[in-house]
Amino acid sequence: MTSQQEPTTTPRHRVVVIGSGFGGLFGTQALKRADVDITLIAKTTHHLFQPLLYQVATGILSEGEIAPATREVLANQRNARVLLGNVTHIDLAARTVTSRVLDRETVTPYDTLLVAAGAGQSYFGNDQFAQFAPGMKSIDDALELRGRIFGSFEWAELASTPKEINRLMTFVVVGAGPTGVEMAGQIAELSRRTLRKDFRNIDTSRARIVLLDAAPTVLAAFGDHLGAKAAKRLAEIGVDVQLGAKVTGVDATGIDVEDADGSHRRIESVCKVWAAGVQASELGAQLAEQSGAQLDRSGRIAVNDDLTLPGHPEVFVVGDMAALKGYPGVAQVAIQGSRYAAEQIKRRLAGKEPKGPFEYHDKGSMATISRFSAVASIGKLHFTGFIAWVLWLAVHLVYIIGFKSRLTTLLHWTVSFLGRGRSERTVTEQQVFARTAIEQLGSSYAPSLPRVPADKKAPAQSVAQAREEGSRTL
Repeated sequence: MTSQQEPTTTPRHRVVVIGSGFGGLFGTQALKRADVDITLIAKTTHHLFQPLLYQVATGILSEGEIAPATREVLANQRNARVLLGNVTHIDLAARTVTSRVLDRETVTPYDTLLVAAGAGQSYFGNDQFAQFAPGMKSIDDALELRGRIFGSFEWAELASTPKEINRLMTFVVVGAGPTGVEMAGQIAELSRRTLRKDFRNIDTSRARIVLLDAAPTVLAAFGDHLGAKAAKRLAEIGVDVQLGAKVTGVDATGIDVEDADGSHRRIESVCKVWAAGVQASELGAQLAEQSGAQLDRSGRIAVNDDLTLPGHPEVFVVGDMAALKGYPGVAQVAIQGSRYAAEQIKRRLAGKEPKGPFEYHDKGSMATISRFSAVASIGKLHFTGFIAWVLWLAVHLVYIIGFKSRLTTLLHWTVSFLGRGRSERTVTEQQVFARTAIEQLGSSYAPSLPRVPADKKAPAQSVAQAREEGSRTL
């Protein structure tokens, strides 16, 4: 593996942003007119609109519509550049960030650091469940689930016994939060509307969709009233909601459950979806070890009221990684936090007094249940049914990045919700099995890309230097 250190001389203040999610992207954009050089480092080449991942998994939207290229989004922001790499180490003393892609390691210095690395799926100490019940935190996850969901119907068409057909046509979603509710609702609609005329040996409308949660209510964060409305609507569209049910085991052909009364049972199911729990990025543990800050159960790091790391005012932590005042791990917290951090950076550079403590302004919560049905909580107002669904559509269209993506998303929604078709039903064997195949190669497997001997030079330190070197090359 080769390692390269970027030059350390630059005329402008260097801001390094980790992550291209809501926090990273909106924070970078908020510094567009600031006198700084921004380097955004992310392990993917895209900005992911995570709330719509379930629609990629169920064939409504393509991945490109909810995951535009980060470089394209920032193409006109002249003080920002994007580096592909998985951040493996943050050195608070040296003020450097180390990232890696394949066998290439890059060390990037910073004057101010904005950490917005997000969170992954949590299996509550049972990571072995992931092999058989994928989470839904990335494009890879959504495409794998799409292959598993549509593939289950294909395999059921080939099955010759009722027992095998039932196992293949039983879908279990673990977690009755917004993601789980939306996923369960869409699988129900998929089986009862989209696919009902497409098969000859099976009746897809007889598919069983089970929504499990150890909690006593659906959509607990929405309150009892909206939770009850959501549970009622789920039952109406054929979702079997099972609450007070704790998952104790998952394997290739089923899921083991412990009920509230202590009894145990098994649900035979080939296709399982894990939508319960999140775990903050491992970078939080690094920051905690170096700064002495505390971590909560989800791996989030306790930050000061101004979102800075204790003892390190040059480091801001936002979004799913930050633990402050019990704020939830939702997109709006990340967006508002990153914009607040950007404003603090600009004030510092201008010699102004800092803003007061960060305060999150709750703009409400929404979740779709089925076509034309949703629940929404906005302040003291609660909406259900069609009105909530229209509100949900409008809000999500606003936050999708780019006019082109908004237009194509709207067209796909029209096809899927007014008709019964879904244009993104293509699945491949690779989608379903690639993750497991890579994991079976073991931790010693490290892909590499051969490089010419002369390719040892570190990338340009700043946006201006990168542009100058590029023009010389041309």
